[in-house]
Amino acid sequence: SLLIIIIMMYTSNKHIIVVAVMLLTFSAITSAYKINIDSNNILDDSNYQLGVGIYDVTGPAAETGMMGYAVPQQVTGGLHFRLRARAFAFLDSNGNRAVYVSVDACMIFQAVKLHVVTLLQEHFGPGVYSEANVLLSGIHTHSGPGGYSMYALYDITTLGFYEANFNTICQGIFEAIVMAHGNLQPGRLLVSQSELFNSNINRSPPAYLNNPAEERAKYQDNVDKNITVIRLENTAGQPIGAISVFAVHCVSMNNTNHLISGDNKGYASYMFEKTMNGINSLPGVGPFVAAFGQSNEGDVSPNTDGPKCQKDGSPCAEDSTCNGKNEDCYALGPGKDGDMFDSTRIIGTNQFQKAFDMFNNASAHIPVVGGINYRHTYLPMTNLSVYPPFAPTSEPVTTCRAAMGYSFAAGTTDGPGAFNFIQDDNHTNGNIFWNFISSFIAEPTEEQKKCQAPKPILIDVGLTKPLPWIPDVIPIQIITIGQIVLCAVPGEFTTMAGRRLREQIAGIVGNSLGAEPIVLVAGLSNTYTGYITTFEEYEVQRFEGAATAFGPNSLGAYQQEFGKLAQAIVANQQVPSGPTPRNMTGHTFFFLPPVVVDEAPNGVFGSVYKDVSQTTYTVNETVTVVFFGANPRNNFMTQSTFLTVEMETSPNQWTTVLVDGDWDTRMYWKMHDDIGSQSLITIDWIVGQTFPVKSGNYRISHQGYAKPSPLSDHRVPYSGQSSTFEVV
Repeated sequence: SLLIIIIMMYTSNKHIIVVAVMLLTFSAITSAYKINIDSNNILDDSNYQLGVGIYDVTGPAAETGMMGYAVPQQVTGGLHFRLRARAFAFLDSNGNRAVYVSVDACMIFQAVKLHVVTLLQEHFGPGVYSEANVLLSGIHTHSGPGGYSMYALYDITTLGFYEANFNTICQGIFEAIVMAHGNLQPGRLLVSQSELFNSNINRSPPAYLNNPAEERAKYQDNVDKNITVIRLENTAGQPIGAISVFAVHCVSMNNTNHLISGDNKGYASYMFEKTMNGINSLPGVGPFVAAFGQSNEGDVSPNTDGPKCQKDGSPCAEDSTCNGKNEDCYALGPGKDGDMFDSTRIIGTNQFQKAFDMFNNASAHIPVVGGINYRHTYLPMTNLSVYPPFAPTSEPVTTCRAAMGYSFAAGTTDGPGAFNFIQDDNHTNGNIFWNFISSFIAEPTEEQKKCQAPKPILIDVGLTKPLPWIPDVIPIQIITIGQIVLCAVPGEFTTMAGRRLREQIAGIVGNSLGAEPIVLVAGLSNTYTGYITTFEEYEVQRFEGAATAFGPNSLGAYQQEFGKLAQAIVANQQVPSGPTPRNMTGHTFFFLPPVVVDEAPNGVFGSVYKDVSQTTYTVNETVTVVFFGANPRNNFMTQSTFLTVEMETSPNQWTTVLVDGDWDTRMYWKMHDDIGSQSLITIDWIVGQTFPVKSGNYRISHQGYAKPSPLSDHRVPYSGQSSTFEVV
């Protein structure tokens, strides 16, 4: 659902006046010293040094708008399982290195990439890591806290730029890379490819069907079923990491969810790591790291039961409406009765199990051979000239100044919008109110309207003053590791858009890398500008086309410019760095009030409000305890936990068996109904839902930080325990 809070910023006499117009919704440490680098005498290009790292990037678990659905009411209210950055470092025999990081975040924003590179260069010096050889990719979970963009369009529903969340994400990515770098050891890379079914569907088939019939005939499905798994192992053949790439949205958790969650890909990583590190290992701890990276998922949904009119179960109309309105047409499944936790588990399990089988199937492994190379440049995406064959005609065309169309506000069948915006909408329907709002924000010129056609412009995000609402200088990047080619795309390519890019880059590279290339689209990488559809899909103006910011020739521009990077790698030539991206520091806003004060009965935080209801529990029963706690925004408990499930291993000796990064636990936060400054922390443990549990005595603990005085920012730690209960 896309319910927007519109915020305008004007500059006058060097003072910034922030005008907030609500678009109304009534529903729902590493020290910074220089270190020396040693290549450790790798024998040849077919042998690498490989390193893996993992670190916590979980942000505020209370009161913070979530990034993805753009529903202002969807604010964090607890924690399902923690978010992680998973880093993979590669070094070849010539000393060339690269880093791929998959982050449990909705997407990577430009400020994040720039700040992470700054942290790395402060730590390692300027010659080790740069914008060019660091690739950051978001898994696209829609259940993580937002406010880390600096650009207004993506910070609106979080009431602005949340610096503490931004720093947590950046520091976590940095720490994961430092860990991967420090763990470098001689090893081998093996890759395998297969197909995964029953895990994704196309959510915009009318747009896909507008692609040329002869092009569609080359593919059996209207979404990519291909899955690629890269196995990292040491020279003894012991596995140290895995990277799986498969295209599917992380929207199994729907827009009614308020718990921080890594969605289906986060669950797949959790299961892979627990399986490899041992079921008694704690999440985020252990030598083996598994990432489930995102790809060209722009029109790809995990809700495999498909869209229906939820009131009566009838099929939606072709324009994704029910009785002319879009709000009732949405997709659920495959979880029982549409249960989003069950759906997340199923789609995550499908990815994990397939990747795990491929990872262990030695007969399907292809050795990765060859060195590491990379090219990176910044593109000024406004009015970028696009030449044949990437133009839709025999004449050159251009990209447009960024704008969002009316169908952008309609949302998708994974999360419909409000106010009766409709997908496939190529006109404004005479909506006087929204036409006024649109012109109030920024009045598009006739040239802009013509350039963006057939998109009717709702928000001219490139014309907003004093700064555009989305970035307009965009990084593109290719990293080759042997015959693996990673194309870091700055947004969400649709299925066919990704296919065109992969086919084109494979044709340019050929066998120049030493083997048949395996071209992968690394989605939502390095910055974010929305969607990228094909020219033909854009004409239909479903949500994805309306959210293709730079107009109908966006994909052509990216194909043209990615092609230049690929050609430069083949020819061993450098490319211009391009214009410097805008520094947004000091141009942000933040309207979320801070935590004022926490209170608890008699000032005792961690005391039990409602204890366990039984003395004995069995598998799949839920243990629930409610504590008087404090606002989780006081301390994100990075690399720690808000809860523990503890087993009594000997009299009065307790061992932690589960934490808040585990799937079987959930933490809910809410303000006490009667006293607004008291927090109630509810902890659920579904006994043995995922992994076997030993019989014995258990207790549940909660810990956090409280702000006991409104006159001081001092936070004090607290903890509490439930009564002992038995699992049989």
